[in-house]
Amino acid sequence: MLFPLSLIVALFFGSSMAPSQVIFDDLNRPFPLGTPPHRIISLAPNITEILFALGLDERIVGVTRYCDFPLEAKEKEKIGGLLDPNLEKIEALRPDLIIAFRGNPLRLLNKLVHLGFPVFVLDRGKSLDDLFMMVQRIGQLTRKEAEATALTESLKKKYEGIREALPSFPSRPKVFLSLPGQKLWTCGRDSYLHDLIVKAGGTNIAGHIPREWLRLNPEHLIKENPDVIVLLARNEKDFSELREWYLKHPHLKTVQAIQKKKLYFLDENMASRFGPRLVEAYSHLACLLHPERFSADQ
Repeated sequence: MLFPLSLIVALFFGSSMAPSQVIFDDLNRPFPLGTPPHRIISLAPNITEILFALGLDERIVGVTRYCDFPLEAKEKEKIGGLLDPNLEKIEALRPDLIIAFRGNPLRLLNKLVHLGFPVFVLDRGKSLDDLFMMVQRIGQLTRKEAEATALTESLKKKYEGIREALPSFPSRPKVFLSLPGQKLWTCGRDSYLHDLIVKAGGTNIAGHIPREWLRLNPEHLIKENPDVIVLLARNEKDFSELREWYLKHPHLKTVQAIQKKKLYFLDENMASRFGPRLVEAYSHLACLLHPERFSADQ
């Protein structure tokens, strides 16, 4: 005999669980919405930032060693990294909610589920619209729906203000976005950073490539000849070193952005995390690509 999924979920999580109190994560796993969680572990920096933005800092009992924003996140118990979280440490913290993000090892997440821990996996994120949706889902998951709505509306208001200030883009500057790590590492069409470039009024020179991340060779960069190079870096010192590398590269001297020295800094921490500060990164990128549309203090 086949039973409806809602009945199976209700039996699995308790007979008092109504079907309307079950949501599904991005791996299509059912998750019960019971009482608000009080011992939350975040397995990714962007999730940590969202939890703090929703006012859940007192309920966070564990984060990864990469979770350094806001500053209070540094004081939280560390459970390891995104790829190597410590199972024993997680067990010792007795979480009643674990929120994972893409990149966390599926085998470890499956093991946590097998051990009976409530794990919710988020695996989407190709646009700012996905970010707004993710904030709402975390709000629902933590029973902070009102706070999530307020945060989403605030982020959308800032986004719309920037979008309205931008021109109608009769011509868009060609952009090469340089990611941290290997030189000439960048984003393709399937990355949320591509969406950011497009929304900021630029043309991603790797936007025709159906991948999230890829490495261009110097010949490709020369052929595409970007007007602007945006360098993601942790700080001004790292930016200056990376900028010098591009300016002194013997094979890139004909690239227009290098000839005109249009190489700009974008905070890596802010732009590389799919969290609330992504809207701020969008604002900075729009100012870099269209400075004529924004005042110096915007």
